[in-house]
Formats: sequence, C-alpha cells, structure tokens
Amino acid sequence: MTTLHVVVPDGVDDPTRPSGGNTYDLRVCRGLAAMGWSVALHAVAGAWPAADSAAQRELKATLASVEDGGLVLIDGLISSSVPDVLSWESTRLRLVILMHMPLGASSTDPAVRQRERRSLQTCAGVIATSDWTRAWLTSHYALGVETVHVATPGVDPASSTTSDGREGHLLCVAAVTPTKGQDVLLEALVTLADLPWTCTLVGSLTRDVAFADAVRARAGHPGIADRVTLTGPLVGGALDDAYRGAGVVVLPSRAETYGMVITEALARGIPVVATDVGGTSEALGTSAHDGPPGLLVPADDVPALAAALRRWLADGDLRARLQRAATARRQDLLDWSHTSEVIARVLTEVAA
Repeated sequence: MTTLHVVVPDGVDDPTRPSGGNTYDLRVCRGLAAMGWSVALHAVAGAWPAADSAAQRELKATLASVEDGGLVLIDGLISSSVPDVLSWESTRLRLVILMHMPLGASSTDPAVRQRERRSLQTCAGVIATSDWTRAWLTSHYALGVETVHVATPGVDPASSTTSDGREGHLLCVAAVTPTKGQDVLLEALVTLADLPWTCTLVGSLTRDVAFADAVRARAGHPGIADRVTLTGPLVGGALDDAYRGAGVVVLPSRAETYGMVITEALARGIPVVATDVGGTSEALGTSAHDGPPGLLVPADDVPALAAALRRWLADGDLRARLQRAATARRQDLLDWSHTSEVIARVLTEVAA
C-alpha cells in the first residue's frame, strides 16, 4: 500500500492550541487510516507561515526523507511560504496542498501572494476546505478548477439542545486574536447593557497576548464586567458543557474560510450569529421552511452586530424560527468520514 506522508505544523495535537485547521488535519489523518491508508504524520517545528531558516531546513529534511514518487499532503500554512522548497521536491514527489486559509486573502503584500501562488502552481493538486476557498484560489492564482478540489470539514454528531431559558447566554468559540473579532463583539455588548445576557469567550489567550490583554481589559467595562467570562481553550467534555449552556453561538470573525464552529453549533441545534465573510454562509446553510439557522452581519461592524444580537435577545418569534431552522439544518450535516472519503479520492487520482 502507498504510504501517505502528511506534513503539518508542530503542535497540531496540542490541546492548549486548538484550531479548526489542527482539528481538520488530525481528523483526516484518522479517517484515512480507518479506511486502510498507511499514514505517516510529520510535524515540522517553526512559526509557520513566517518560518525561519531553521524551520525551512527541517522541512527540507522531512521531504528529503520521503521515497521517490512518494505521496505527500502538506498543510497550506507550511506550503504557502516555501515555493522554492516545493519546486525542488516536486520533480520527484507527488505533492498535494491542503489549503485552509489562503494567506493572500488577508494580506495586501504582493510578495505573500506571489509565494503562495508559486507554491500552489508547483503541486499536483490542491484540496480546499470550502467552495469559497476554491473560488478565491482559482480567481486570484490562475489555478484550473479541475486541480482544486473541495473537502468541507465534517462535524461530530452531538446531542440536540434548545435555548429555552438560555437565550441570553452567548458563546464565542475562537482563539482570541484580531482575526476572530472578539473586540468587535465586546463593543457591541456594551451597547446591550440594558438587556439580560451573559457571554463566554472560549479560546486561546496566548496566540496574540497583546490583543487578548486588550480584550480582557475591555471585558471589564462598567455594565458588562460581571457578564463576560474568558475561559481560555476548552476541549472535550468542558467544551461540550459550554455548548450545552449556550442559547446562541456568536462568531464575529474578520476572516473565515468556512467556520467549523458554526457547524459544531448547528450539530447541537444551536442558532448562530456570525459575520458574512469567506465561507461562513456556506457553513451556515439554510433550511427548507425556516431559512438560515442564524443571522449574518458585515464584518467589523459594531452597530450591525449589536442590532443582530438585540433582535435575538428581544424577539421571541425570531428565536423560535432560528431554532427550528437550526434543528432542520442539523439533519443535513455531514460527518468526518465524508471529508476523508473526498480526500481519499483526490489522493488516489494523484497517486495514479
């Protein structure tokens, strides 16, 4: 059997640094192994994508250890900054890039886009984690649609919950970083001090310490200081408990390629208030009779987010409709085995 070599950033399995990309990588490796694939996981140290020369040397050594003709799936966080390394190895290896978030989508630096474009054009195939990502890559990097495949994240089945009696409990699950927009959420909550609510922010406080400190300070604003809790990262049962206590999940991101938190909420029948960026509308989806199971607002727009949350908190009819839609959407979600099957088909084509 062909061995699949999967190259990921170091710390992919660190429970103190959970992320959608890390979860996706690990679940796909587990799923492919369950399907009978021989999977070799290579974690490469470095501050990817801004890797120093030592990190690049480790990556070169990792790829050099793969047999000629070897099949390699490499995380886009690594691949996007090392086109020369990939170009050198592409003559003897079958390289496939797993693209979570295109760096070029959030950077105005032409050098960043040029490196990422060269890396993608070097490889035998690209797997994107949403239709939005594939559309962005094909339109900005001149990649053929036939070379960019979509394998959306799966979601684990979860017990259904309702927000009855908990509609005022807001939950935000995301690393506390500028990209995830917790500062916008807190500014919106300041304007809702007249309504009953609590808000729990679940996510790493060490990815961007200065930003996390600023968020923590803002959470101490008069009127909301006793209603906002920052827990740090939660996993397993502790994260399940956080979802069970939530009436609505809020994702105020400035950028998302999909938004796995959205489908994690919907798997529990919990409505979502999120920003309409990247692939969030794709993750949110819709129900046949009650429409989308949540509200989408523009990114970085405090008044719009505040208005959406006020509607959720004050409008019982709206809450009932969104809850029905979330329950219906829950039935349509695909699990991780579907994601692994799609990736297996792409890898089989490349290997052949």
